Amino acid sequence: MSDTVTTRPDKLSIVLFSGDYDKVHYALVLANASAAIDVPVTLFFTMGAARALLAPNADGAPAWRTMPVGGSGIPGGNGGEADDNFKSRTVADFEELLRSSLALGVKFMVCEMGLHALDLQGAALRDDVPITVGGAVTFINDASATGQMLFI
Repeated sequence: MSDTVTTRPDKLSIVLFSGDYDKVHYALVLANASAAIDVPVTLFFTMGAARALLAPNADGAPAWRTMPVGGSGIPGGNGGEADDNFKSRTVADFEELLRSSLALGVKFMVCEMGLHALDLQGAALRDDVPITVGGAVTFINDASATGQMLFI
């Protein structure tokens, strides 16, 4: 029998690059799971994923509802349709995961360069989510030497 002890990372840092709803949704799943077992999490939204943190549209719908669905096989042509499908199957929806992430202390960051690259600098971000605007250096300084970093 082995005496090897398996340890988990002391922090999870996730770079959300993809603008696909399903990838951002699953990053929220990972963030919730990690935070639920007391592993601190930072989500760093950049490029297309930054759209998930934009303020609601004029009609009040969350901006993430218009994000495309990637190649995961989830039914729906956009984030709103996929999310509605999740609700009908009792799968945690985007807003539920977002609220849970906040309650569990997940840190939200958005990349200043990503906002500039998409011509979104100065765009209104969600006011119900505490969001730090910073760059790659800010994100890396927030990470842990004994943590894990994921790129989605």
